[in-house]
Amino acid sequence: MTVSIPFLKASACGNDFLVIDGRHAGDRMVEITRQICDRHNGVGGDGVEWLFPDEEADVRARLLNADGSEAEISGNGTRCVAAHIADQQGKGIVTVRTGAGPKTCTLLERNGMHFEFETRMGKPQVSDELAVKVASGKVRGIPVSVGNPHFVVFVHDFAPDWQKRAAEIGREPEFKQGINIELVRVVETGVIDVRFCERGVGETHSSGTGSCAAAVASIATKRAQSPVLVRAPGGQQTVRWDGEVYLQGPAQILCRGEFFL
Repeated sequence: MTVSIPFLKASACGNDFLVIDGRHAGDRMVEITRQICDRHNGVGGDGVEWLFPDEEADVRARLLNADGSEAEISGNGTRCVAAHIADQQGKGIVTVRTGAGPKTCTLLERNGMHFEFETRMGKPQVSDELAVKVASGKVRGIPVSVGNPHFVVFVHDFAPDWQKRAAEIGREPEFKQGINIELVRVVETGVIDVRFCERGVGETHSSGTGSCAAAVASIATKRAQSPVLVRAPGGQQTVRWDGEVYLQGPAQILCRGEFFL
């Protein structure tokens, strides 16, 4: 018997997610996530935002990465969920309960299926510079938490094999729960270029929480000033740090369909 799972696909700066009603998962959430995120034999995506009812928020989102591992939050994925709720319910303010707590997304602009939100991401936690040992030597970076863990490494330029180096850092035993890696090149006080290597996914075109972590680390080390324009291969986002961190960026609903198991 063929089982059909309705899905929505959305993208935020090239960081793409499937948005699916959690009732369709049953006890197969990890298995289905791996299948549907496969870019050759599935729909393709960096992860799935599984949605559930919530008494206090508009929706509860449980994020599973493409490899089936669970993550606390994705800033870009949360915007994709907010775009879905805004489209379906006509709301201008959407509260999404994530594994890192509730996040409020305020709709700034809409043009068809293109949305622009500012998300209140909460207060970051910034630690002192940390040195970790990898095969090529010591790498120094700034640990930052914005509801999930990040390690921000400042570079003069992006090496041709930066993906390999970033993945190596992410595998270090120092990071017992795994970690998201950001390589940051400061362009000027209000502009940074960033590359992302995320837990359970690998290289991504963008990252919402990664953009926040990169900007916060740049500001904390006096390399930049708020607000910071974060430039990545998938597009641009703006991060301002005013007690709490606010992330502004786009989300686009790409398609809806059915996935057959």
